[in-house]
Amino acid sequence: MPRITPRIRRSAALVVALVAGGALAPAAHAAGGAASSAPVTKGLYQSAYSERNHALWTTSAVGRPPVTTSALTRLNPDTLAVEATYTPPVTDTATGAVEAVYGIAVDDEHNTLWVTNTRDNSVAVYSQRDGRHLATLPNVAHAREIVVDERHDTVWASGFGDGSIVAFDSRTYQEKKRVTVDGAGPTGLAVNGRTGTVYAADLTNDQLIEVTRRSATPRLIPTGDGPISVSLSANGRTAYTADNTAGAVDVIDLDKGIVTKSVPTGAGPLSVATDTRSGKVVAVNRTDATATVVDPRKGTVVKTVPTGANPNHVEIAHGTAYVVDKSASSPTGADTVTRFRVK
Repeated sequence: MPRITPRIRRSAALVVALVAGGALAPAAHAAGGAASSAPVTKGLYQSAYSERNHALWTTSAVGRPPVTTSALTRLNPDTLAVEATYTPPVTDTATGAVEAVYGIAVDDEHNTLWVTNTRDNSVAVYSQRDGRHLATLPNVAHAREIVVDERHDTVWASGFGDGSIVAFDSRTYQEKKRVTVDGAGPTGLAVNGRTGTVYAADLTNDQLIEVTRRSATPRLIPTGDGPISVSLSANGRTAYTADNTAGAVDVIDLDKGIVTKSVPTGAGPLSVATDTRSGKVVAVNRTDATATVVDPRKGTVVKTVPTGANPNHVEIAHGTAYVVDKSASSPTGADTVTRFRVK
Protein backbone atom coordinates (compact mmCIF):
# COMPACT_ATOMS: atom_id res chain seq x y z
CA MET A 1 0.00 0.00 0.00
CA PRO A 2 1.42 3.43 -0.89
CA ARG A 3 2.36 5.64 2.02
CA ILE A 4 -0.15 8.43 2.66
CA THR A 5 1.59 11.64 3.60
CA PRO A 6 0.26 13.88 6.41
CA ARG A 7 -0.64 16.49 3.77
CA ILE A 8 -2.83 13.98 1.88
CA ARG A 9 -4.41 12.82 5.13
CA ARG A 10 -5.36 16.40 6.04
CA SER A 11 -6.82 17.05 2.56
CA ALA A 12 -8.85 13.85 2.52
CA ALA A 13 -10.12 14.42 6.06
CA LEU A 14 -11.26 17.93 5.16
CA VAL A 15 -13.18 16.80 2.08
CA VAL A 16 -14.85 13.91 3.91
CA ALA A 17 -15.84 16.19 6.80
CA LEU A 18 -17.37 18.73 4.43
CA VAL A 19 -19.38 16.11 2.55
CA ALA A 20 -20.63 14.74 5.85
CA GLY A 21 -21.68 18.22 6.92
CA GLY A 22 -19.30 18.35 9.85
CA ALA A 23 -19.59 21.61 11.78
CA LEU A 24 -16.52 23.73 12.26
CA ALA A 25 -17.11 26.17 15.08
CA PRO A 26 -17.59 29.74 13.84
CA ALA A 27 -15.81 32.72 15.30
CA ALA A 28 -17.44 36.10 15.93
CA HIS A 29 -18.90 37.89 12.91
CA ALA A 30 -16.94 40.68 11.27
CA ALA A 31 -18.65 43.93 10.42
CA GLY A 32 -20.20 44.06 6.96
CA GLY A 33 -23.04 45.05 4.69
CA ALA A 34 -26.71 44.24 5.10
CA ALA A 35 -27.86 40.77 4.11
CA SER A 36 -31.05 38.72 4.25
CA SER A 37 -31.44 35.02 4.81
CA ALA A 38 -34.08 32.29 4.84
CA PRO A 39 -34.19 28.67 6.02
CA VAL A 40 -34.37 26.08 3.24
CA THR A 41 -33.73 22.50 4.37
CA LYS A 42 -31.31 20.38 6.35
CA GLY A 43 -27.95 19.43 4.86
CA LEU A 44 -27.46 22.21 2.32
CA TYR A 45 -24.34 21.79 0.21
CA GLN A 46 -24.16 23.96 -2.94
CA SER A 47 -26.30 26.18 -5.19
CA ALA A 48 -26.49 27.17 -8.86
CA TYR A 49 -28.44 29.92 -10.61
CA SER A 50 -30.46 29.33 -13.78
CA GLU A 51 -30.77 32.37 -16.02
CA ARG A 52 -33.24 30.56 -18.26
CA ASN A 53 -35.65 29.78 -15.42
CA HIS A 54 -34.73 32.59 -13.00
CA ALA A 55 -34.26 29.99 -10.30
CA LEU A 56 -31.73 29.22 -7.62
CA TRP A 57 -31.19 25.48 -7.26
CA THR A 58 -29.71 23.92 -4.12
CA THR A 59 -28.49 20.46 -3.23
CA SER A 60 -28.78 18.89 0.20
CA ALA A 61 -27.84 15.62 1.85
CA VAL A 62 -28.02 14.61 5.49
CA GLY A 63 -25.59 12.35 7.32
CA ARG A 64 -23.34 9.49 6.37
CA PRO A 65 -24.22 6.36 4.34
CA PRO A 66 -26.77 5.10 4.01
CA VAL A 67 -27.99 8.62 3.17
CA THR A 68 -31.78 8.54 3.14
CA THR A 69 -32.49 12.27 3.08
CA SER A 70 -31.36 14.31 0.08
CA ALA A 71 -33.02 16.80 -2.25
CA LEU A 72 -32.81 19.16 -5.16
CA THR A 73 -34.64 22.33 -4.17
CA ARG A 74 -35.73 25.18 -6.43
CA LEU A 75 -35.83 28.64 -4.82
CA ASN A 76 -37.09 32.00 -5.95
CA PRO A 77 -33.82 33.98 -6.06
CA ASP A 78 -35.58 37.24 -5.16
CA THR A 79 -37.46 36.00 -2.08
CA LEU A 80 -35.60 32.75 -1.29
CA ALA A 81 -38.99 31.03 -1.09
CA VAL A 82 -39.01 27.31 -1.88
CA GLU A 83 -40.80 26.68 -5.18
CA ALA A 84 -40.24 22.93 -5.62
CA THR A 85 -38.38 20.01 -4.05
CA TYR A 86 -37.29 16.81 -5.78
CA THR A 87 -35.95 13.62 -4.20
CA PRO A 88 -33.17 11.60 -5.89
CA PRO A 89 -33.89 7.98 -6.80
CA VAL A 90 -33.58 5.19 -4.24
CA THR A 91 -30.42 3.10 -4.64
CA ASP A 92 -31.05 0.52 -1.90
CA THR A 93 -34.59 -0.50 -1.00
CA ALA A 94 -33.39 -2.36 2.08
CA THR A 95 -31.94 0.74 3.75
CA GLY A 96 -33.89 3.42 1.89
CA ALA A 97 -30.64 5.00 0.69
CA VAL A 98 -30.97 7.51 -2.13
CA GLU A 99 -28.52 8.77 -4.74
CA ALA A 100 -27.58 11.77 -2.60
CA VAL A 101 -26.72 15.03 -4.40
CA TYR A 102 -23.86 17.38 -3.47
CA GLY A 103 -22.17 19.49 -6.19
CA ILE A 104 -24.42 21.20 -8.75
CA ALA A 105 -24.22 23.10 -12.04
CA VAL A 106 -26.87 24.38 -14.43
CA ASP A 107 -27.00 23.71 -18.17
CA ASP A 108 -29.50 26.27 -19.43
CA GLU A 109 -28.89 25.36 -23.07
CA HIS A 110 -30.39 21.91 -22.50
CA ASN A 111 -32.52 22.93 -19.48
CA THR A 112 -30.84 20.38 -17.24
CA LEU A 113 -29.12 20.16 -13.87
CA TRP A 114 -25.91 18.24 -13.35
CA VAL A 115 -25.04 17.03 -9.85
CA THR A 116 -22.33 15.01 -8.16
CA ASN A 117 -23.32 11.90 -6.22
CA THR A 118 -20.22 11.92 -4.06
CA ARG A 119 -21.12 8.89 -1.95
CA ASP A 120 -21.97 6.85 -5.06
CA ASN A 121 -18.91 7.85 -7.12
CA SER A 122 -21.06 9.16 -9.93
CA VAL A 123 -22.74 12.19 -11.45
CA ALA A 124 -26.38 12.56 -12.46
CA VAL A 125 -28.56 14.64 -14.76
CA TYR A 126 -32.00 16.08 -13.94
CA SER A 127 -34.58 18.07 -15.87
CA GLN A 128 -34.99 21.68 -14.77
CA ARG A 129 -38.53 21.66 -16.12
CA ASP A 130 -39.98 19.01 -13.84
CA GLY A 131 -37.11 17.64 -11.73
CA ARG A 132 -37.07 14.24 -13.44
CA HIS A 133 -33.95 12.12 -13.02
CA LEU A 134 -32.59 11.62 -16.55
CA ALA A 135 -29.35 9.69 -16.12
CA THR A 136 -26.68 8.51 -13.72
CA LEU A 137 -23.12 8.37 -15.02
CA PRO A 138 -20.70 6.18 -13.01
CA ASN A 139 -16.96 6.02 -12.42
CA VAL A 140 -16.16 9.44 -10.98
CA ALA A 141 -14.33 8.57 -7.76
CA HIS A 142 -15.59 10.70 -4.87
CA ALA A 143 -17.18 13.10 -7.38
CA ARG A 144 -17.04 16.49 -5.73
CA GLU A 145 -17.81 19.40 -8.04
CA ILE A 146 -19.19 19.88 -11.51
CA VAL A 147 -19.15 22.69 -14.07
CA VAL A 148 -20.90 23.21 -17.41
CA ASP A 149 -19.36 24.53 -20.63
CA GLU A 150 -22.48 25.31 -22.66
CA ARG A 151 -20.63 26.62 -25.70
CA HIS A 152 -18.80 23.32 -26.21
CA ASP A 153 -21.57 21.00 -24.94
CA THR A 154 -19.29 19.69 -22.21
CA VAL A 155 -19.68 19.03 -18.51
CA TRP A 156 -16.64 18.51 -16.27
CA ALA A 157 -16.60 16.69 -12.92
CA SER A 158 -13.78 16.43 -10.39
CA GLY A 159 -12.87 13.01 -8.99
CA PHE A 160 -11.15 13.68 -5.67
CA GLY A 161 -10.77 9.96 -5.05
CA ASP A 162 -8.36 9.22 -7.89
CA GLY A 163 -7.07 12.58 -9.16
CA SER A 164 -9.30 12.60 -12.23
CA ILE A 165 -11.11 15.33 -14.15
CA VAL A 166 -13.84 13.80 -16.30
CA ALA A 167 -15.70 15.37 -19.24
CA PHE A 168 -19.17 14.35 -20.44
CA ASP A 169 -21.14 15.31 -23.53
CA SER A 170 -24.05 17.43 -22.30
CA ARG A 171 -26.25 16.22 -25.18
CA THR A 172 -25.62 12.46 -25.12
CA TYR A 173 -24.34 12.08 -21.51
CA GLN A 174 -21.43 10.01 -22.81
CA GLU A 175 -17.97 10.32 -21.28
CA LYS A 176 -15.72 12.12 -23.77
CA LYS A 177 -12.46 12.77 -21.92
CA ARG A 178 -10.67 11.78 -18.73
CA VAL A 179 -7.44 13.30 -17.40
CA THR A 180 -5.84 11.86 -14.28
CA VAL A 181 -3.03 13.45 -12.29
CA ASP A 182 -1.39 10.88 -10.03
CA GLY A 183 -1.54 11.87 -6.38
CA ALA A 184 -3.83 14.83 -7.02
CA GLY A 185 -6.96 15.75 -5.08
CA PRO A 186 -9.10 17.86 -7.45
CA THR A 187 -11.97 19.68 -5.75
CA GLY A 188 -13.36 22.96 -7.14
CA LEU A 189 -13.76 23.57 -10.87
CA ALA A 190 -14.04 26.54 -13.22
CA VAL A 191 -14.25 26.61 -17.02
CA ASN A 192 -13.36 29.29 -19.54
CA GLY A 193 -16.56 29.53 -21.57
CA ARG A 194 -14.75 30.91 -24.61
CA THR A 195 -11.85 28.47 -24.92
CA GLY A 196 -13.28 25.47 -23.10
CA THR A 197 -10.22 25.20 -20.85
CA VAL A 198 -11.05 23.81 -17.41
CA TYR A 199 -9.27 24.50 -14.13
CA ALA A 200 -9.36 22.27 -11.06
CA ALA A 201 -8.17 23.24 -7.59
CA ASP A 202 -5.81 20.51 -6.40
CA LEU A 203 -6.26 20.58 -2.64
CA THR A 204 -3.61 17.93 -2.07
CA ASN A 205 -0.73 19.55 -3.95
CA ASP A 206 -1.36 23.31 -3.71
CA GLN A 207 -1.84 23.85 -7.43
CA LEU A 208 -4.30 24.37 -10.25
CA ILE A 209 -4.72 21.67 -12.86
CA GLU A 210 -5.33 23.21 -16.29
CA VAL A 211 -6.78 21.04 -19.08
CA THR A 212 -7.41 22.45 -22.54
CA ARG A 213 -9.99 21.09 -24.96
CA ARG A 214 -7.43 19.66 -27.37
CA SER A 215 -4.86 18.28 -24.95
CA ALA A 216 -4.84 15.40 -22.51
CA THR A 217 -1.63 16.64 -20.90
CA PRO A 218 -2.42 18.94 -17.96
CA ARG A 219 -0.51 22.05 -17.02
CA LEU A 220 0.16 22.51 -13.30
CA ILE A 221 0.10 26.03 -11.83
CA PRO A 222 1.28 26.71 -8.25
CA THR A 223 -1.15 28.31 -5.77
CA GLY A 224 -1.24 29.13 -2.08
CA ASP A 225 -1.80 26.65 0.74
CA GLY A 226 -4.89 24.47 0.49
CA PRO A 227 -6.77 25.56 -2.67
CA ILE A 228 -10.25 24.05 -2.50
CA SER A 229 -12.26 26.26 -4.86
CA VAL A 230 -11.52 28.26 -8.02
CA SER A 231 -13.22 30.90 -10.15
CA LEU A 232 -12.17 32.91 -13.20
CA SER A 233 -12.20 36.56 -14.24
CA ALA A 234 -14.64 37.58 -16.97
CA ASN A 235 -11.90 37.46 -19.62
CA GLY A 236 -10.57 34.11 -18.39
CA ARG A 237 -7.01 35.36 -17.95
CA THR A 238 -7.00 35.37 -14.15
CA ALA A 239 -7.94 32.67 -11.66
CA TYR A 240 -8.93 33.12 -8.03
CA THR A 241 -8.50 30.34 -5.49
CA ALA A 242 -9.97 29.96 -2.01
CA ASP A 243 -6.97 28.72 -0.03
CA ASN A 244 -8.53 26.87 2.88
CA THR A 245 -5.35 26.40 4.88
CA ALA A 246 -3.85 29.84 4.22
CA GLY A 247 -7.08 31.73 4.91
CA ALA A 248 -6.76 33.77 1.74
CA VAL A 249 -7.83 34.29 -1.85
CA ASP A 250 -5.00 34.03 -4.37
CA VAL A 251 -4.98 36.02 -7.61
CA ILE A 252 -3.25 34.00 -10.33
CA ASP A 253 -2.01 35.22 -13.70
CA LEU A 254 -2.82 32.26 -15.92
CA ASP A 255 -0.58 33.33 -18.80
CA LYS A 256 2.48 33.56 -16.54
CA GLY A 257 1.37 30.79 -14.20
CA ILE A 258 2.15 32.74 -11.04
CA VAL A 259 0.37 34.09 -7.98
CA THR A 260 0.37 37.88 -8.21
CA LYS A 261 -1.55 38.68 -5.00
CA SER A 262 -2.74 36.87 -1.90
CA VAL A 263 -5.55 38.55 0.04
CA PRO A 264 -6.35 37.35 3.59
CA THR A 265 -10.09 36.77 3.97
CA GLY A 266 -10.61 34.89 7.22
CA ALA A 267 -10.34 31.40 8.63
CA GLY A 268 -11.22 28.46 6.43
CA PRO A 269 -12.26 29.91 3.05
CA LEU A 270 -14.16 27.14 1.31
CA SER A 271 -15.74 28.55 -1.84
CA VAL A 272 -15.04 31.43 -4.21
CA ALA A 273 -17.06 33.07 -6.99
CA THR A 274 -16.56 35.98 -9.37
CA ASP A 275 -19.00 38.81 -9.95
CA THR A 276 -18.42 39.34 -13.66
CA ARG A 277 -20.22 42.70 -13.57
CA SER A 278 -17.93 44.41 -11.07
CA GLY A 279 -14.91 42.13 -11.29
CA LYS A 280 -15.02 41.57 -7.54
CA VAL A 281 -14.61 38.16 -5.93
CA VAL A 282 -16.51 36.67 -2.97
CA ALA A 283 -15.06 34.00 -0.69
CA VAL A 284 -16.97 32.28 2.12
CA ASN A 285 -15.00 31.60 5.29
CA ARG A 286 -16.22 28.43 6.91
CA THR A 287 -14.66 28.89 10.34
CA ASP A 288 -15.37 32.62 10.64
CA ALA A 289 -18.97 32.36 9.35
CA THR A 290 -18.46 35.26 6.96
CA ALA A 291 -18.33 36.11 3.27
CA THR A 292 -15.51 38.40 2.17
CA VAL A 293 -15.75 40.63 -0.91
CA VAL A 294 -12.33 41.15 -2.50
CA ASP A 295 -11.16 43.64 -5.11
CA PRO A 296 -8.61 41.47 -6.94
CA ARG A 297 -7.15 44.35 -8.94
CA LYS A 298 -6.17 46.25 -5.79
CA GLY A 299 -5.63 43.16 -3.68
CA THR A 300 -7.85 44.52 -0.90
CA VAL A 301 -10.91 43.50 1.08
CA VAL A 302 -13.97 45.59 0.20
CA LYS A 303 -16.25 44.33 2.95
CA THR A 304 -17.02 41.31 5.10
CA VAL A 305 -20.60 40.12 5.49
CA PRO A 306 -21.86 37.85 8.31
CA THR A 307 -23.50 34.59 7.18
CA GLY A 308 -25.00 31.64 8.96
CA ALA A 309 -22.63 29.28 10.74
CA ASN A 310 -20.50 27.01 8.57
CA PRO A 311 -21.00 28.66 5.16
CA ASN A 312 -20.34 26.04 2.49
CA HIS A 313 -20.70 27.60 -0.96
CA VAL A 314 -21.24 30.89 -2.78
CA GLU A 315 -22.98 31.57 -6.11
CA ILE A 316 -23.23 35.00 -7.77
CA ALA A 317 -25.92 36.12 -10.22
CA HIS A 318 -26.64 39.67 -11.41
CA GLY A 319 -24.48 41.21 -8.70
CA THR A 320 -26.11 39.25 -5.86
CA ALA A 321 -24.24 36.64 -3.84
CA TYR A 322 -26.03 33.58 -2.49
CA VAL A 323 -24.34 31.74 0.37
CA VAL A 324 -25.55 28.34 1.57
CA ASP A 325 -24.60 27.30 5.07
CA LYS A 326 -24.77 24.37 7.44
CA SER A 327 -25.96 26.35 10.44
CA ALA A 328 -29.05 24.29 11.36
CA SER A 329 -30.21 27.60 12.82
CA SER A 330 -33.93 27.54 12.08
CA PRO A 331 -36.44 26.18 14.62
CA THR A 332 -36.70 23.00 12.51
CA GLY A 333 -32.93 22.64 12.24
CA ALA A 334 -32.87 23.71 8.59
CA ASP A 335 -29.80 25.31 7.04
CA THR A 336 -30.13 28.73 5.44
CA VAL A 337 -29.32 30.73 2.33
CA THR A 338 -28.00 34.27 2.79
CA ARG A 339 -28.16 36.82 -0.03
CA PHE A 340 -26.44 40.18 -0.36
CA ARG A 341 -25.33 42.64 -2.99
CA VAL A 342 -21.67 42.30 -3.90
CA LYS A 343 -21.05 46.03 -4.34
